[in-house]
Amino acid sequence: MILTGSEIKKQVENHRIHIYPFNEEFLNPNSYNFRLGKILKVYKYPILDPKIENEFDEIIIPEEGYILRPNQLYLGHTIEEMGSNFYVPIMQARSSVGRLGLYIYLNSGLGDLGFKRQWTLELHVIHPLKVYPGMKVGQMLFWKTLGKIKLYEGKYQNAVGPETSKIWKDFG
Repeated sequence: MILTGSEIKKQVENHRIHIYPFNEEFLNPNSYNFRLGKILKVYKYPILDPKIENEFDEIIIPEEGYILRPNQLYLGHTIEEMGSNFYVPIMQARSSVGRLGLYIYLNSGLGDLGFKRQWTLELHVIHPLKVYPGMKVGQMLFWKTLGKIKLYEGKYQNAVGPETSKIWKDFG
């Protein structure tokens, strides 16, 4: 079952959902809007190797905006820390930004129980698009669980800002 906006608010107040900072005006009928943070990361080289830690450049989005270009992956982040030990978070783009050709994730819309930090956004556009820090780009939905809960303890547990891939750690 998906939680309604009023239930998300109730669970935030009961400390069963973590959203920080929380703004009641960002509640929707069954989701919570989140905003784009000011830091982007872009890999330095056109060929990425999953066996190594790939180098990246960091971009600070100015208040006047930054133009995202097609055929480039930008790693952004949410301003908000979001998550829960009790409800599964699922991220999706706002339809308003989708209509502008912005994808906010490529593979990782499903969150893990126990992850309660800023989320990395995998930004990709189909044509040039200007984005702004603090722009509402997505929605977080929360789903009720069934079965024994095991909390996330993975390599992104302490995420702050956009996180580059750490798949290289899987190779030992």
